[in-house]
Amino acid sequence: MLIAGDPSGDQLAAELVTQLRLQAPGAEFFGAGGSHLQAAGMELLVDLTRHAVIGLIEVVAQYARLRRIFHELLAVAERRRPDVVIGVDYGGFNLRFARALRARAATIPGWRPRIVQFVSPQVWASRPGRAEVLARNHDLVLSILPFEKAWYAEHAPTLRVEFVGHPLVDRHLSRGEAAGASGATREDESRPLVVLLPGSRKGELQRHWPVLRGAAALLAQALPVRLLAVLPTEELAEMARRGSDPVPGLEITVGGLAEALGRAQLALASTGTVTLECAWFRVPTLALYRTSWSTYQIGRRIITVPYLAMPNLLAGAVVMPEFIQDAATPETLSRAAIELLQQPERRLEMRRQLDLVVARLGAPGACRRAADFILALAP
Repeated sequence: MLIAGDPSGDQLAAELVTQLRLQAPGAEFFGAGGSHLQAAGMELLVDLTRHAVIGLIEVVAQYARLRRIFHELLAVAERRRPDVVIGVDYGGFNLRFARALRARAATIPGWRPRIVQFVSPQVWASRPGRAEVLARNHDLVLSILPFEKAWYAEHAPTLRVEFVGHPLVDRHLSRGEAAGASGATREDESRPLVVLLPGSRKGELQRHWPVLRGAAALLAQALPVRLLAVLPTEELAEMARRGSDPVPGLEITVGGLAEALGRAQLALASTGTVTLECAWFRVPTLALYRTSWSTYQIGRRIITVPYLAMPNLLAGAVVMPEFIQDAATPETLSRAAIELLQQPERRLEMRRQLDLVVARLGAPGACRRAADFILALAP
């Protein structure tokens, strides 16, 4: 049984299922996710990616629906009794599900499911006490970030954690090709390509797109640039196209992120996973994040890490300038973008720093190694 709750988790879970099928052809897969998992052959009980939420207000608004889905999945697990239950990312939902499942299984003789979390919740960034919750309910955490195993060894030593590497290493071109695609040859463009990446969830788009669209308009007035917004679904692309006057020259596309980043001189991106993809293609990036006032006020009190963009956390320094909440405005972003486009030496130095970030992501084969650990764990 697998549970993935957002588009990126759905893609990762599908890659994992593909590897598990290769190693265990007779295995049966069912659970919650999205179109990627369904295409990989999993029996999709509910499309949970349609309800992906971020921030306190969105969670409250979707609470009744998510609670119903939660209990439906729990009932299915009790009825079908899977050997292994894998939560893929989506920590807020999956950690609660693991706790409820462990309690339910304890009342059923002969059923002891192995519970795995693939992609650690960012407990090292906020609410570190959740590490003990993981230790009580999980048999294994599969980490995609290199520093997490040592962190858990200190904060939850009874929890088994294995670093498998980052899945994006397998998704894109080889490192040599990526470096070539993002290197000096792209500087020959007379009109640099600026890629806009507002996020993969509706809430992110609603909060980030007005800022990015405004920044793009100001940027286009100041410099001869090409502007490309890349969205993961047609639904989000239509949201971006509606309700505002078009920015001259701004193209909105669905998919093709790797191709876009392979040609880009600059990206303006939300602070999520996509910043690591920008790093992979060595694209100098300005990272932004906006959320509701209440979520921001809570977050600033509980988040203990100095940066939000993952490349900055891995580097331990500001490789990608961050524009958070009130600092994320069309004016500040466009001004920073103009300065960066006019400073080729600074962009070259950012690329060198991104090389160091990419080197920490691990070797190819993350999902293959994850499948190895899961199958070794299965009863």
